[in-house]
Formats: sequence, structure tokens, C-alpha cells
Amino acid sequence: MRPARLAGMTGIGVDRMGTLADAAGGADVLRLENLDTDVLPHPAAVEATRLAIADDASNSYLPFVGQTRLRRAVAAHVSRLSGAPYDGERNVIISAGGLSGVLNVLLAIVDIGDEVILTDPTYVGLINRVRLAGGIPRLVPFVKAGDDWALDRDALRRAVTPRTRAFLLMSPSMPSGGVLTRDDWLAVAQIVRERERWLVHDTAMQRILFDGRPVVDPAGLPDMAERTITVGSASKELRLIGWRVGWIVAPESLLPDISLVSMGNVVVPVGIGQTAAAVALEAGAADVARATAIWEARRDLILQEMKGLPVMRPAGGWSLLVDGSGLGLTGADMSRRLFDQARIAATPMDGWGEVNGAQFLRLVFANEPLERLRGIGARARRAWSL
Repeated sequence: MRPARLAGMTGIGVDRMGTLADAAGGADVLRLENLDTDVLPHPAAVEATRLAIADDASNSYLPFVGQTRLRRAVAAHVSRLSGAPYDGERNVIISAGGLSGVLNVLLAIVDIGDEVILTDPTYVGLINRVRLAGGIPRLVPFVKAGDDWALDRDALRRAVTPRTRAFLLMSPSMPSGGVLTRDDWLAVAQIVRERERWLVHDTAMQRILFDGRPVVDPAGLPDMAERTITVGSASKELRLIGWRVGWIVAPESLLPDISLVSMGNVVVPVGIGQTAAAVALEAGAADVARATAIWEARRDLILQEMKGLPVMRPAGGWSLLVDGSGLGLTGADMSRRLFDQARIAATPMDGWGEVNGAQFLRLVFANEPLERLRGIGARARRAWSL
């Protein structure tokens, strides 16, 4: 009999599209299906990795909660963004990537049948992790505000029930690029404080913001540091995808339970990647700002190329969504036609949302340079017979 925790779980679709694109081969295939990036990590992080290979301390299980330098760098980083004081030894655990950190947190705070509130759409891997932890995902939609996304705050309040245990929120959200405003975070914070719930804040793309938008960190709102668990990742902002390093920053009282889960799950993150992540964090905001400017230029080009098509404008992140409902197409239809007729690999959003799901196609703009993206609008129009 299939375990109940797998009920409702679906694949993410990215692997299937990636396999098709790999099999097709050819330099003319645009790879817009997966959250990779060609923007290289900070050179100092790469050099730190090279040196760590020969470092005996990096080839060790210890310390189980992560290397001290990285824990301190993470605490300084989250303290700087939020304004809340964190200590590397008392508040930080290193995880094997951000999503491993999310699962460890959920396993530490969610009981069987507890509800966890996420946005709609959201990365199906996050939804699946809620289910793996025994929780029930409750999705609150982003709504269309012109070509932009806005959180439905009324739906957010209606989604809260006595069974709600936590909010699991990401801003910019993946795959939409929707960003939670300060007023959005204030609405979340009010519920969290009044109902004594948890906020699990996925900060994988927190600083990848476009059009001059400011970073708003909910842990810095009044009385929220004690109710917020921040999960971060070196994969997106720092471009250290293959290093598999993430972090959890939480109130000290939660550290024993999260540590227990971490030890029972992955045990310890990759040793040779931790110094590199620390170096990249210590490099400061300029490195992330440089990479963000590259991604923003790519977003702008796609929006220009696809002007007049039902493309939603992301406020940050690595991807944008195309709404096929006005074209009489599903996301799967658009994906198939793009691949077969235009040599463009892109992932449909089946299972990524309830209100915002199967009608959407995701285009990742983080992994293809401007010169290869030019002409994408004409290719899409031909594929979709427009």
C-alpha cells in the first residue's frame, strides 16, 4: 500500500523537459526549463572550494550543525537584512541546500494533519515537502494586477484555521516572481503573532529584486524574530547550485529539535562547500547586485520580445509565467509547441497551483544570455500560431 504521505504529490515536470532537451541536443535549443544559471559564482568562492578539497577539516562529518565560520557569516547576513540580532552558535544550523533546510524545519514543527499556508502558484517541491512532513498545504492565490502579481490578503486571512501551524512563504516567489510588499508581510505578521503560529521564510531569492524594489525581511517586524524561521540557500543569489549548501536561522529554543531532525535526515551538509558559501556571503551585496542586474536585463528583453502576449511581469527571481488561457492553450500545450516547433524547452505548471496552475508556462531567464534570447518572441508566436 502506498504511504499516505505521498497522496497528492506530483512530479515537478522540470526533469522531464530537461531530459527531452538533453536528448534533442544542438546549440539552438533554448534552455528555459530549469532553475540553473550561467552567471558564475564569486571567484573567491570558487577558489575557496579548490582549497577546501585539500583541507582535512572540510573532509569531515563534524561539526554536525555546520562549520563555525559559515554559521557566523549566515548570522551576520540575516541580522543585516532583518535588523534582528542572531548568533551563529545559538541560532544557525547549516543544511544540505535550502530545500533540505525547509524539510528539516517542517519535520521539526509540523504534526500530522497540521495545515501550512503557501502562495498559489508556488514551487511544487515546497508543496511536496509539506506533504512529506505530514502537513496539509493550503494555497493563497496571487492575483493579477495588470501584468503584475499581487497577494490576495483577504484570501490569506480566510485561509487560516485552528489547524494552521505555519506559513511557508517565499519572496520573490517561485515560479511567478511575485513579491510580497511590506503591507503583505505586516498582514502575515499580524496573524502569526495573534494566533501564535510559525513563519517559515524561504529566502532563496530574497535579494533578487527588480525595478529598485527594497528588501523587506519579516523577521525584523515587531515581535517577529521569535516567530520566524529563516531558511536560506547558496544556490540562487550566490549561484553555488552544485555546492548544496543552505542554512536555517531560528529562535534558540527550536535549535535542539531542528538539529535532531537534521541529524536524522542528511546528517551533515557538504564539507568542501561550506567555506565557499561563507566567502560568498562575506563578499557582500555588490556581487548579488551585479548578478541581479544581468537577470533583470534578460527579463526586460523577454518582456519586450513578447509584448502583447499574456506574459506576467515578475518583480524578482529567475522566471516568469505565460498565461495560455487567453490563447486557448494550456501550459502543457504551450510547452509542447515551443519544444516541437521552436526548439525552446520550458516547463508547464501542472500541480504548481490550484488557481494558478495548469494554464501557465514557466520561462526561466537565468541561464541564457541576451544574445540567445533575442528572437524568442517571434519563435513563440510561430509556435503558438499567433
